[in-house]
Amino acid sequence: MIALDLDNTLLDSHKKISEANLAALQRLHQQGLKIVLCTGRPLSAIHPYIAQLGLTAETDYTITFNGGLVVHNATGEVLYQNGLHKTDFEPLYRYATRRGLPLDILDFNHNFQIKELGPSLYTKTKRVGVDFLPVSFKELPDNLFSTALISTTPATLDTVNPQVSHDLFTTYHVVRSQPHMLEFLSPEVDKIVGIKALLARFNWDTSNLMTFGDAENDFHMIQQAGEGVAMINGQLDVKAVADHITAKDNNESGVADYLQRYFELV
Repeated sequence: MIALDLDNTLLDSHKKISEANLAALQRLHQQGLKIVLCTGRPLSAIHPYIAQLGLTAETDYTITFNGGLVVHNATGEVLYQNGLHKTDFEPLYRYATRRGLPLDILDFNHNFQIKELGPSLYTKTKRVGVDFLPVSFKELPDNLFSTALISTTPATLDTVNPQVSHDLFTTYHVVRSQPHMLEFLSPEVDKIVGIKALLARFNWDTSNLMTFGDAENDFHMIQQAGEGVAMINGQLDVKAVADHITAKDNNESGVADYLQRYFELV
């Protein structure tokens, strides 16, 4: 199984899959390898990549929300799901209010922008396929939520991250998935957790796993994979636990370059 992060890993800076990456992954998929997108993005925002790669076979799955949701690509059947409820986010809401920070809370279908805290960089991007719903925290429904995020300038997050990690790390699994995005997940949610749920579906373990990633939310899947590959453009702590580092970055089809050499694709 090859599990791939998207942003700054499989995708270039224009959020595209290069022709080289596409060709390498399609060839390996045709040979019977499991190609699994493993991302913090919601499922609705990555359907075009699934279609482009042709990951619609009977045994094709996708891992989204940083491991909080594993779904069958063809049917949408949920293999694994984990998250938090409204009451679980009350400490984070109080923290964001005190610090004057924006807050978005996502279930598995919608993004709820907490309107009294103002718009975030995440809501301003208006990701394709994501419904943005402005609500007050009081109006937030008691759904099962996948994640909450503080999305603001990287410079602001540089000051927020250490304090959040100190004050709230026992309540949430906190990861900085992008320079402008700090995510708050269930303590039980991690990309490697979703991956292990999917590996179990095939009676496999992490010795059957190759992973590609670059950021903090990829740390454990890189660390625990039988073949953990960090992008050369990745964060230093992620590269430190990797088995290998790509020779090329995400804008130079670094994934394809590594796969071509590893699997001797010609």
